[in-house]
Amino acid sequence: MVSPRTVYDNLQLLEQVDTSRSALYRRQAQDVLADPNVSLSWRQAIADRLNRANHLLALLTVGGDDSY
Repeated sequence: MVSPRTVYDNLQLLEQVDTSRSALYRRQAQDVLADPNVSLSWRQAIADRLNRANHLLALLTVGGDDSY
């Protein structure tokens, strides 16, 4: 398993890597979030960073005239 620190750092790179690497980083984050052996502070930091990345992705994906 990848360390929580590496997962946290990798989430900063989501916009700079290809789609498959981005998906891998997101999956690693989900794995860390589901691991009760990882400290709550690390899981919270990773969850916050993943949430921000997902929000940015949503903003970039939904165009000006698009709607839900």
